[in-house]
Amino acid sequence: MSNLETAPPEVASLGTPAGEAARGVQVLQPRAVPLGGPRAMTVRRTLPQRALSLIGAWCFADHYGPEDVSVTGGMQVPGHPHTGLQTVSWLFRGEVEHRDTTGAHAYVRPGQLNLMTAGAGIAHSEYSTPATAVLHGAQLWVALPDRHRFTAPGLEHYEPPPHDHDGARVLVFIGSLAGSASPVRTFSPLLGAEITLRAGRSAEFDVRPAFEHGVLVDTGRVTTAGVTAAAGQLVYRPAGAATLTLQASGGQQARVLLLGGEPLGEQIIMWWNFIGRSHDEIATYRAQWQAERTQIATSGARRYGMFPSRWHHTLAAPELPHTRLRPRGPAAT
Repeated sequence: MSNLETAPPEVASLGTPAGEAARGVQVLQPRAVPLGGPRAMTVRRTLPQRALSLIGAWCFADHYGPEDVSVTGGMQVPGHPHTGLQTVSWLFRGEVEHRDTTGAHAYVRPGQLNLMTAGAGIAHSEYSTPATAVLHGAQLWVALPDRHRFTAPGLEHYEPPPHDHDGARVLVFIGSLAGSASPVRTFSPLLGAEITLRAGRSAEFDVRPAFEHGVLVDTGRVTTAGVTAAAGQLVYRPAGAATLTLQASGGQQARVLLLGGEPLGEQIIMWWNFIGRSHDEIATYRAQWQAERTQIATSGARRYGMFPSRWHHTLAAPELPHTRLRPRGPAAT
């Protein structure tokens, strides 16, 4: 999914810098972001925000739906670029068609992971299909560590088998949890899982103490780490504990996405759909995209690859801010 904000804020982070290392459990409120025009689908964005920019290498979390596609028009995101990250597409209802500049053509369906690695550069489009009446899911981004951020682009698809743990239904789509592991490739230690809890029930999970964790509540109310969060909210828990307990509160079933990872520990700048390490890098990515989408670039010098023949238009990059983008944090100079 693209960040369609016309004036995207600069997000600069050290990945759990020293000034944030002592923070405790937090309940993060989402902000509403429309994806496009007057009939746009609205997403609830919990990452990044001023209080917290990353959980491990997870740097972006949009949660949307259930959306009546006949009212909102669903997901209509033309070709757009990415650098320095992986996109994680996960649906609860509906279907999304994906095309990208590696030649991949795939569908995102409930309970199936599409993991796209942007690396040095990729462009893709996402459209909900005509058969979709209701769209409900999450779009997540993972920042690539410096040593891997120019890796070759690609797409992986995986359908994790559901399994029962402590009375909860668990789908592990990235990393490992409760005896289940995903085979997809990530470039830093990560965890991603969908967990459904029966009303009033709790489940305890062994987790890696080196991981930070985020619990994004999709439905119901969930109590974890001494706090209760409602649908759309995200609970952040710092690294250090070896177990994590989730309880469905409020007399109803609850479903969450559990995200975890080792703190990235690197300075990054995220602006629009790009992740880089300096203002000049981001400005170069933007200029190259604008050149390629207007066919100024030669076919042999395309960072973002050859566009699919089905693309009739692409997204223009917003204007850069008038001030220089810069990493922030105690190690920045």
